[in-house]
Amino acid sequence: MATSTTKALAGEEPPGMPRRSGDEGTARRRGALLHRLDVKGAPFAFIAPFFIVFAAFSFYPLVYTSWISLHDVELATLDVMEWVAFDNYVELWGDSRFWNALRNTVTIGVISTVPQLLMALGLAHLLNYRMRASLFFRVASLVPYATSVAAAALVFTMIFERDFGMINWALGAVGIDPVDWEADKWPAQVAISTIVIWRWTGYNALLYLAAMQAIPADRYEAASLDGASRWKQFTHVTVPGIRSTIVFTIVLSTIGATQLFGEPLIFGQGPNGITGGADNQYQTLGLLLYEEGWKNYQMGRSATVAWAMFLLLVLAFVAQRVIKRLRSRTS
Repeated sequence: MATSTTKALAGEEPPGMPRRSGDEGTARRRGALLHRLDVKGAPFAFIAPFFIVFAAFSFYPLVYTSWISLHDVELATLDVMEWVAFDNYVELWGDSRFWNALRNTVTIGVISTVPQLLMALGLAHLLNYRMRASLFFRVASLVPYATSVAAAALVFTMIFERDFGMINWALGAVGIDPVDWEADKWPAQVAISTIVIWRWTGYNALLYLAAMQAIPADRYEAASLDGASRWKQFTHVTVPGIRSTIVFTIVLSTIGATQLFGEPLIFGQGPNGITGGADNQYQTLGLLLYEEGWKNYQMGRSATVAWAMFLLLVLAFVAQRVIKRLRSRTS
């Protein structure tokens, strides 16, 4: 009797007592349920913060902007909206400023993106070789990206200044007349593209470098044994090996070129000055959006420009996919 009492106090069942199979089954089912929730629910819990932030700061503004674009609404009275359906889009289609901004966006995008990615590819190829202080050069290539847009644009605005800028001083030293970088169309677009190239080349170079380092070394060894030069190794091994990264940077650069805003705004003397030049010679779609919303106080038209930018990107990527599929069928 004393032994049974001692075992009971210790939490053990005395001999001859039936086991509590119901409690054990409940605990087992509860553990299985928790395990299933952990396995199946944990991934959703981990990605939930991203979707919450995306819904609050991206999806909702996107939907609300589309709603505003169908109304006539001013900045001072956002709560007063007049339904105009697609009138803003029709007016935008016939607005010469929109087509001028679209052309400027495309030309600046091409002038800045193509040299930027080519320079990034060459820089990554150099950094991929073993060299002294390679870590220093890799970190240094990120310094322009870490610099704020305002600081970079202000510095380059002074460098391209007509009367006292460093570029015109260098041109004058070799007998070339000074260039009015802001007043003329193509010089202004080249100057703005230079800011973009300076800021993003190092960032893209590090993306290429990471992709290059993932290429197996035996591919280069096999190409070397076959007698391939370094240039042929670069064109036949390196570039095909990082093709997906190149496509990724092209997509990012295209989106960035479409949204170009800070560089031309500061180059044109800031918010209180000229937006896009006296003749809108370097006005981008981003600047047109800003001018309609915060200078003309027409938020409906501003939202229309924003959606036009989005639709242009969608159409560009759809066209690219269609062309790629047609090429695959013909080949």
